Amino acid sequence: MANDTSTIKPYKTKDGGKKEQVADMFNNISKTYDMLNRMMTMGIDTIWRKKAIRSLQSLKPQLILDVATGTGDFAIESLRILKPHKIIGVDISSGMLAVAKEKIAKKGLQDRFEVQLGDSEKLQFEDDTFDAVTVAFGVRNFENLPQGLADIRRVLKPGGRAVILELSNPTAFPIKQLYHFYFHKFTPAMGKLISKDSSAYAYLPESVANFPDGKRFAAITKEVGFTETKVRPQTFGFCTIYECTK
Repeated sequence: MANDTSTIKPYKTKDGGKKEQVADMFNNISKTYDMLNRMMTMGIDTIWRKKAIRSLQSLKPQLILDVATGTGDFAIESLRILKPHKIIGVDISSGMLAVAKEKIAKKGLQDRFEVQLGDSEKLQFEDDTFDAVTVAFGVRNFENLPQGLADIRRVLKPGGRAVILELSNPTAFPIKQLYHFYFHKFTPAMGKLISKDSSAYAYLPESVANFPDGKRFAAITKEVGFTETKVRPQTFGFCTIYECTK
């Protein structure tokens, strides 16, 4: 089973492991990340995010961990929809967290949304701490996917749920061909133009193509101890919502 996500790195000519390179990449693109995200997904990512968050409504989580929180958009939307007592966001990129902190201050969310610099695969929290864990477009960047998923499971309370939103690979004609052109040709060109970091947006399609999506991802969640994983493809298979129960 292809579950080694460490082989695809953002910068092929630089030294360092995937984890260090991913941190550097997000530091480099943090100022333009939100704009590029909206542009590349044509705004559909906002619909995916809301759907993923609403899948937690029946659980009524009060303490949520947002792994790979980035600029904080997913956590802020979770606060609006789920109204938990608190969300803690963790990310490896100080540049992305700086943008998140600006948003938190601007919206006056300091009491409800806290961000921390940290390794998403080695979470600095006790076992059985959180009602829910969310990850939006982050697990694809893990250096060791099974290890990262196992740690997410560890910090969840028994019966808690991890909701993971991640890009995936469409298989149906002609969507597959259109997707390939868009992400392998258009996206790197647009990324280079706006962010001045062509490697970051060339890495995006490579990392998606290498990611064990769908049933393969569900199999890994089972291996690390989740009792059930629902796989919910979105928009012709461009993206998938995974609901993993501890």
